[in-house]
Formats: sequence, C-alpha cells, structure tokens
Amino acid sequence: MLSVGLVAIDSTILATAVPAVVDDLGGFTQFPWLFSVYLLGQAVSVPLYSKLADQHGRKPMMLIGVGVFLLGSLLCGLAWDMPSLIVFRAVQGLGAGAVLPLSMTIVGDSYTVEERAKVQGYIASVWAVAAVVGPTLGGVFADYVSWRWIFLVNLPIGAAAMWMLQRRFTETVTRARHRFDVLGSVLLTVGGLVLLLALLEGGVQWSWTSPTSVALFAVALVALTAFVLVERRAAEPVLPLWVFGRRVILVAILAQLVVGVLLMGLTSYVPLYAQGVLGHGAVLAGAALAALTLGWPLAASNAGRLYLRFGFRVTMVVGSVVALAGSALLLTIGPDSSLLHVAVPCFVMGLGFGFVAAPSVIAAQSAVSWESRAVTTGSTMFARSVGSALGVAFFGAMVNARLASGAGGHAADLEHLDPSVLAPAVEVTFAGTAVIAVALVLVSAFMPRRVEEQQDSLTSVAS
Repeated sequence: MLSVGLVAIDSTILATAVPAVVDDLGGFTQFPWLFSVYLLGQAVSVPLYSKLADQHGRKPMMLIGVGVFLLGSLLCGLAWDMPSLIVFRAVQGLGAGAVLPLSMTIVGDSYTVEERAKVQGYIASVWAVAAVVGPTLGGVFADYVSWRWIFLVNLPIGAAAMWMLQRRFTETVTRARHRFDVLGSVLLTVGGLVLLLALLEGGVQWSWTSPTSVALFAVALVALTAFVLVERRAAEPVLPLWVFGRRVILVAILAQLVVGVLLMGLTSYVPLYAQGVLGHGAVLAGAALAALTLGWPLAASNAGRLYLRFGFRVTMVVGSVVALAGSALLLTIGPDSSLLHVAVPCFVMGLGFGFVAAPSVIAAQSAVSWESRAVTTGSTMFARSVGSALGVAFFGAMVNARLASGAGGHAADLEHLDPSVLAPAVEVTFAGTAVIAVALVLVSAFMPRRVEEQQDSLTSVAS
C-alpha cells in the first residue's frame, strides 16, 4: 500500500501544477513531455522488472524500483530548466515501472481470487486517498509554496515503503541460472521512443506526411518488428509472445491499453481546461481531476462482489458502458460550465475504469502460476503504460496542432493563450475520448465469463 501510494499520488499531483511549472521553466508545448517521458520510462521498464521478478523474486526488484523512483523524485525537485526536468522525470518513470505491477503481483501471489476481491478494497483505499491528497497538494504547492515539493514529498513515503518491504516481506524463490534478453530490451526501448516522438511532434513541429514523420514511423516499425522476431527465438524473452496467445490475457492487455489512452487524455487536459478556460485556481482544478481518481477506487473496491457473482465479462462490460456514458457527459462541457459540470463526467468515467481495470488484471493473474505471474501482470501494466504514453502523445499532438492553426501556424505558449483559443483546442480531446470509449466496450465483451485459477508451485511462495 505504501509503494502503490507513490505511484497513486504521482499520477495526479503534477497535472494541477503544470501552469506553475511552465511559468517558472517555460515552454507550454513541451509540457506533454513531462508526462510522456515518465510514461515511456515506465512502459519500457515494466517488462524488464517483471521478467527479473519471475527469475529472482519480487522483493529485490521492488526495492530497486522504489529506490530509482526516489532518486528521480529528488532530481526533479532540483531541476533547473525544462529539459533537465524532463530527463529526471524519465528517471522517475524507470523506477515506477517496478512499483505498480510488482505490487499487484505480490497481491496475486499472496491471495486467492476470492481473497483478492477483499484486498482490492485496501489497495483501492490508497487510490482514494491519493485522489484527494494528490491534486490538493499539487494545487497548494503550486499556489502557495513551490511546485518542486510535488516531487520532494515522495521521499518520506518511499523511505517508509522500502523499510517495510525490507523488514516485513519474505519470499522463497527457486534459484537457477537465467539469461537476460538484452537485444529484445534494446529493440523495445528504441521502437517505443521513436514511435512516441513521431506521435508527439507530428502535426506540430512537422506535418504528418513530411519525410521526418515517415522516417520516424518507419524506424519504429522496423524496431518493433525486429523485437517480435527476436522474442520468438529468445531463450528467456523479456516480453514472451505466448501472453498474446491466451484469450484471457490478451483481452486484459487490450483493456488496459484503452484505459491508459483514456486516462491520460483526461488527467492531462481536464485541469488545464478548468484553469485556462473556466478561470479556476490550481486547487479547484485539482478537485475536478480528483473526481476521476475517486470514482476509480470506489468501483474497484466493489468490483470483486460483481465478478464473483456474475463473472469477469459482465463486470468489465458494465464498467466500459459506464465509462462510455461518462465520455458522453464530457461532450456537454463548455466555456460557461461550472466546475461541478466538469467533475461529474470525470467521476462517472472513473467508476467505469474501476470496473474494468482491476478485474481484467485479476483474471489474467488467475490464468497463470507463480512462475509466470509477474510477467503476465507486467504485460497488462505495460499495455496501460503504452496506452497512457500514446494517449498523451495523441491528445497532445491534437491540441498543439489546433493551437498552432489558431495562432497562424505557430504553437502558442501558455501565457499567451486566450480562453477562446484554448477552449476548442482542449475540447478536441473530449471528442476523442468519446470515440475511444466505444473501443473499451467492444474489448470488454471478449473477456471470458469465468477463469480457472492456476495453482502455485510449493517452491515459490510469498508472505
């Protein structure tokens, strides 16, 4: 719970402080990189931590991940300009790649499917607290202290998490010689980085049909294709392709991917709309975003009762339909809307995400034993991270392109934006959210109703 708290707070605390960061360090069009490099670092490191956790145990990988996250947090708090902050956010993301998937893996190791329904409530409580504390702290730090404290606040929480993990978590792991998939890791990193760059800067720094865009997409395609070929032959692939061949795991991966896209489109631009268009301060803007991250744990903590009675498919379909309804409400927001009008659709979408995300991961975990649980959980978290990175890049490119067209072909800085220019640019993301929410309904419908739980071996246990 302490470890998850690091990621939970970090997921909301920065968004409300973006205007303060930009005012201090400059560059409105660069701010999506604060989210995208973090998410990309998280995405490319999740498979590495997950594979190593299946080979060497969860505990050492968790301690390393939390340590790297704290180092990145300290460096972010000391950043002197926007490029340095972006680099240090990448370090932070490399650490975060271990925290959430391995925390969820440890829960999967320690509890049965029935027990996890109850444990979800405890984990969800962390997100519920973070939903209120994160945006509020971000707004308070931005308005009254310094935005740098949104990173430094992680240090005492992370120190407590490492102390508890070291003293209270034990596991028994079968020791064996393993080979690390270096080539696959490099290809995955290169392909993801180049793809993100193409998506983020396309339509802003260069047109989608320019030679630069074509070249970047070609490099990404070649690298990711080579990655697939390498993984088919690797003795111990960093991301084994068999996870995509199992229906339960594939549906869970696709669901997490779509949730990631939707989530980051909202968390990146709802606070910006509340501040830049509706004229609210950072604290109140954070309250609107908190509605999203408050609805999620409320649904997740009750999802267990639903999937134990009606099955995983019904639970996920219900959640995706609720998320779609929330996206429809989002389309009704305008420059004259109240803050409550912004918060309600966010809350509804959060409820929908809670009924989709947690059950999909539990279903995937139930389909494998201990030896494959970390890499399976990591695959779903990897998909959410990739989806989030793609969401930031996609929505950021849409907004920046709209701003550039409204400014005569030149992207504008935050301090020069008029609400009448910013409003239609951000509202583009709301329309995109509604379209993508339909895909979530379709994906959820393919989840099996029941999943037979696999038994763990006696030599690999956690307590």
